[in-house]
Amino acid sequence: MIEGDTMGVNNFTCSDDGLDLTKKFEGCELTAYQDQVGVWTIGYGHTGSGVVSGLTVTQDQANALLVSDIAAAVSYVNQVVTVPLKQYQFDALVDFAFNLGRAALGSSTLLRLVNTGDFAGAAAQFPLWDHAGGQVVPGLLRRRQAEQVMFEGPSSGGNNSNA
Repeated sequence: MIEGDTMGVNNFTCSDDGLDLTKKFEGCELTAYQDQVGVWTIGYGHTGSGVVSGLTVTQDQANALLVSDIAAAVSYVNQVVTVPLKQYQFDALVDFAFNLGRAALGSSTLLRLVNTGDFAGAAAQFPLWDHAGGQVVPGLLRRRQAEQVMFEGPSSGGNNSNA
Protein backbone atom coordinates (compact mmCIF):
# COMPACT_ATOMS: atom_id res chain seq x y z
CA MET A 1 0.00 0.00 0.00
CA ILE A 2 1.02 3.57 -0.45
CA GLU A 3 2.41 5.08 2.71
CA GLY A 4 2.65 8.75 3.50
CA ASP A 5 3.32 10.86 0.44
CA THR A 6 4.71 8.00 -1.66
CA MET A 7 3.13 7.73 -5.06
CA GLY A 8 3.56 5.67 -8.18
CA VAL A 9 6.19 6.60 -10.72
CA ASN A 10 4.79 4.68 -13.68
CA ASN A 11 2.13 5.71 -16.16
CA PHE A 12 1.58 2.59 -18.23
CA THR A 13 -1.40 1.16 -20.03
CA CYS A 14 -1.84 -2.57 -20.44
CA SER A 15 -0.13 -3.85 -23.58
CA ASP A 16 -1.68 -6.26 -26.06
CA ASP A 17 0.51 -9.02 -24.55
CA GLY A 18 -0.87 -8.25 -21.09
CA LEU A 19 -4.46 -8.18 -22.34
CA ASP A 20 -3.91 -11.46 -24.21
CA LEU A 21 -2.66 -13.08 -20.99
CA THR A 22 -5.80 -12.01 -19.14
CA LYS A 23 -8.09 -13.15 -21.96
CA LYS A 24 -6.32 -16.51 -22.21
CA PHE A 25 -6.76 -17.37 -18.56
CA GLU A 26 -10.18 -15.81 -18.03
CA GLY A 27 -11.85 -17.17 -21.13
CA CYS A 28 -15.10 -15.52 -22.12
CA GLU A 29 -18.50 -16.68 -20.95
CA LEU A 30 -21.49 -14.73 -22.23
CA THR A 31 -23.83 -16.29 -19.65
CA ALA A 32 -23.28 -15.75 -15.92
CA TYR A 33 -21.75 -18.66 -14.00
CA GLN A 34 -20.41 -19.25 -10.51
CA ASP A 35 -16.63 -19.47 -10.26
CA GLN A 36 -14.75 -22.00 -8.12
CA VAL A 37 -15.62 -20.16 -4.92
CA GLY A 38 -19.24 -19.40 -5.86
CA VAL A 39 -18.89 -15.82 -7.14
CA TRP A 40 -21.19 -14.94 -10.04
CA THR A 41 -19.02 -14.09 -13.04
CA ILE A 42 -19.58 -13.15 -16.69
CA GLY A 43 -17.53 -12.17 -19.72
CA TYR A 44 -13.79 -12.15 -19.04
CA GLY A 45 -13.97 -12.64 -15.29
CA HIS A 46 -16.26 -9.70 -14.54
CA THR A 47 -17.91 -9.81 -11.12
CA GLY A 48 -20.09 -7.44 -9.14
CA SER A 49 -23.55 -6.98 -7.68
CA GLY A 50 -25.14 -6.83 -11.14
CA VAL A 51 -23.88 -10.27 -12.12
CA VAL A 52 -26.61 -12.74 -11.24
CA SER A 53 -27.94 -16.10 -12.37
CA GLY A 54 -29.44 -15.93 -15.86
CA LEU A 55 -27.60 -12.76 -16.93
CA THR A 56 -26.27 -12.76 -20.48
CA VAL A 57 -24.11 -10.27 -22.37
CA THR A 58 -23.03 -9.84 -25.97
CA GLN A 59 -19.40 -10.20 -27.03
CA ASP A 60 -19.20 -6.40 -27.38
CA GLN A 61 -20.51 -5.99 -23.83
CA ALA A 62 -18.00 -8.57 -22.54
CA ASN A 63 -15.19 -6.67 -24.29
CA ALA A 64 -16.36 -3.38 -22.77
CA LEU A 65 -16.51 -4.91 -19.28
CA LEU A 66 -12.96 -6.23 -19.72
CA VAL A 67 -11.67 -2.81 -20.79
CA SER A 68 -13.30 -1.22 -17.75
CA ASP A 69 -12.08 -3.90 -15.32
CA ILE A 70 -8.54 -3.80 -16.70
CA ALA A 71 -8.53 0.02 -16.45
CA ALA A 72 -9.15 -0.25 -12.70
CA ALA A 73 -6.25 -2.69 -12.30
CA VAL A 74 -3.99 -0.50 -14.49
CA SER A 75 -4.76 2.59 -12.43
CA TYR A 76 -4.10 0.72 -9.19
CA VAL A 77 -0.76 -0.75 -10.30
CA ASN A 78 0.37 2.65 -11.57
CA GLN A 79 -0.57 4.09 -8.17
CA VAL A 80 0.99 1.55 -5.79
CA VAL A 81 4.25 0.69 -7.54
CA THR A 82 6.86 3.21 -6.44
CA VAL A 83 9.80 2.07 -8.60
CA PRO A 84 10.19 2.20 -12.38
CA LEU A 85 8.96 -0.92 -14.15
CA LYS A 86 9.34 -2.45 -17.58
CA GLN A 87 6.16 -2.92 -19.61
CA TYR A 88 6.20 -6.69 -19.17
CA GLN A 89 6.53 -6.37 -15.38
CA PHE A 90 3.62 -3.95 -15.33
CA ASP A 91 1.45 -6.27 -17.46
CA ALA A 92 2.10 -9.23 -15.13
CA LEU A 93 1.14 -7.14 -12.09
CA VAL A 94 -2.04 -5.92 -13.82
CA ASP A 95 -3.13 -9.48 -14.56
CA PHE A 96 -2.40 -10.44 -10.95
CA ALA A 97 -4.43 -7.49 -9.62
CA PHE A 98 -7.24 -8.16 -12.11
CA ASN A 99 -7.52 -11.82 -11.10
CA LEU A 100 -6.93 -11.66 -7.35
CA GLY A 101 -8.14 -8.15 -6.62
CA ARG A 102 -6.38 -4.92 -5.84
CA ALA A 103 -6.44 -5.56 -2.08
CA ALA A 104 -4.54 -8.82 -2.52
CA LEU A 105 -1.78 -7.07 -4.46
CA GLY A 106 -1.78 -4.09 -2.10
CA SER A 107 -1.09 -6.20 0.99
CA SER A 108 1.25 -8.68 -0.67
CA THR A 109 4.91 -9.47 -0.16
CA LEU A 110 5.05 -9.41 -3.96
CA LEU A 111 4.29 -5.68 -4.03
CA ARG A 112 6.63 -4.98 -1.10
CA LEU A 113 9.49 -6.72 -2.95
CA VAL A 114 8.71 -4.89 -6.21
CA ASN A 115 8.81 -1.57 -4.36
CA THR A 116 12.23 -2.39 -2.85
CA GLY A 117 13.54 -3.22 -6.33
CA ASP A 118 13.91 -6.95 -5.55
CA PHE A 119 12.44 -8.11 -8.84
CA ALA A 120 13.84 -11.65 -8.56
CA GLY A 121 12.28 -12.01 -5.11
CA ALA A 122 9.02 -10.55 -6.39
CA ALA A 123 8.95 -12.96 -9.33
CA ALA A 124 9.29 -15.89 -6.93
CA GLN A 125 6.10 -14.76 -5.16
CA PHE A 126 3.73 -15.33 -8.09
CA PRO A 127 3.41 -19.15 -7.78
CA LEU A 128 2.53 -18.84 -4.09
CA TRP A 129 -0.88 -17.40 -5.06
CA ASP A 130 -2.36 -20.64 -6.43
CA HIS A 131 -5.22 -21.24 -3.97
CA ALA A 132 -8.97 -20.64 -4.14
CA GLY A 133 -11.31 -21.62 -1.36
CA GLY A 134 -8.33 -22.99 0.60
CA GLN A 135 -7.40 -25.45 -2.16
CA VAL A 136 -4.56 -25.48 -4.69
CA VAL A 137 -6.08 -24.88 -8.13
CA PRO A 138 -3.95 -26.14 -11.04
CA GLY A 139 -5.35 -23.45 -13.37
CA LEU A 140 -4.36 -20.72 -10.92
CA LEU A 141 -0.87 -22.18 -10.63
CA ARG A 142 -0.55 -22.13 -14.44
CA ARG A 143 -1.72 -18.51 -14.48
CA ARG A 144 0.70 -17.46 -11.74
CA GLN A 145 3.53 -19.23 -13.59
CA ALA A 146 2.60 -17.39 -16.79
CA GLU A 147 2.57 -14.08 -14.88
CA GLN A 148 5.95 -14.96 -13.40
CA VAL A 149 7.43 -15.68 -16.83
CA MET A 150 5.99 -12.42 -18.17
CA PHE A 151 7.27 -10.47 -15.13
CA GLU A 152 10.79 -11.89 -15.61
CA GLY A 153 10.78 -10.68 -19.21
CA PRO A 154 13.00 -11.68 -22.07
CA SER A 155 15.41 -14.40 -20.94
CA SER A 156 18.05 -13.29 -23.43
CA GLY A 157 19.03 -10.32 -21.29
CA GLY A 158 17.03 -7.88 -23.40
CA ASN A 159 15.54 -6.19 -20.34
CA ASN A 160 16.86 -2.74 -21.14
CA SER A 161 13.68 -1.29 -22.64
CA ASN A 162 11.24 0.66 -20.49
CA ALA A 163 8.45 0.47 -23.05
